[in-house]
Order: sequence, then C-alpha cells, then structure tokens
Amino acid sequence: MTESLLEAAPDAVETQSIIIDEVFPHRPEVLWQALTNGALINRWMMQPQGFEAVVGKEFTFQTTPAGAWDGAIRCTMLEVVPLQRLVYAWRSGDKGNVGYGAPLDTVVTFTLTPVEIGTRLKLVHAGFVLPRNDTAFTSMGKGWKTCVERLAGVVDKPD
Repeated sequence: MTESLLEAAPDAVETQSIIIDEVFPHRPEVLWQALTNGALINRWMMQPQGFEAVVGKEFTFQTTPAGAWDGAIRCTMLEVVPLQRLVYAWRSGDKGNVGYGAPLDTVVTFTLTPVEIGTRLKLVHAGFVLPRNDTAFTSMGKGWKTCVERLAGVVDKPD
C-alpha cells in the first residue's frame, strides 16, 4: 500500500473536501466487497443500518449525539457503478448546534481504478461549509484516514 494523501481541496468558494488517495495491492472486486458489504463496513468504519448498494436506498450510521443532534448520519445512495464508483449523501447535525453536531450536508465518493500493482482507491468527502463545519472537517479528515488504514486490514483478511 502506498502512503496516503490527505488534503483539503476546494470544491467551490464556500466548501471544502477531504481527499484520500491510496493504492491497494488487491483487485477491484476485493475493495468493492469491503465498500458494499455492511458487515465489512462495520469492521473499517462503523455499523450501517439498512445499507444496500442500490441507488435511492436510504441508510444510517449512528455516532455520539451532541446537543440537539441525535447522532444519526442519514445517507442516501446516489450512484453505484459496480467495481468502479460508489457515491452517497451524508447528512447529519442539527441547526441548533455549533461545532460538533452542526448541520452537515455532504457527499462521499469512492472511486476504484485498476493500476499495475492493484487498485487505486480515491475517497472524496465533499461539501464541508466552512466555518460552520470546521469541527466536522477536522475530525472527519483524521477519521477517514484511520478508516482507510482499517480498510487495508479488512481487505487483507476479509474473513
């Protein structure tokens, strides 16, 4: 696996993205399984409820509540191109919160590209409105990097 790249890239004037770009020594099928199987997602990120890689499917993740926010991350599957691209909306927070739990309306995109030594995984979590989402942007930047590191362990030992 190559060294990860974690950077903030502007999408537009008012939003920021978290970008992680890794090369795994695995076929796209192996990574796709880890990105689309709820039990495997639980091992590298967190337990999804109702997850299916089907456009329009709604599912949730649950994290620590804060203030008026119940801790639910509400997602909707936006695009599924098997073995290539998985895109879902990621919404959370409450308008009554500032900092942790502030409203978040973002999109997570996983792109798989075959390369000579395996598969390039590019993760883009886009749409962080700054300064409102400063806390989420900072913590999720670190969190996604940790998730991708865990993903490496899952694809190395999927059972």
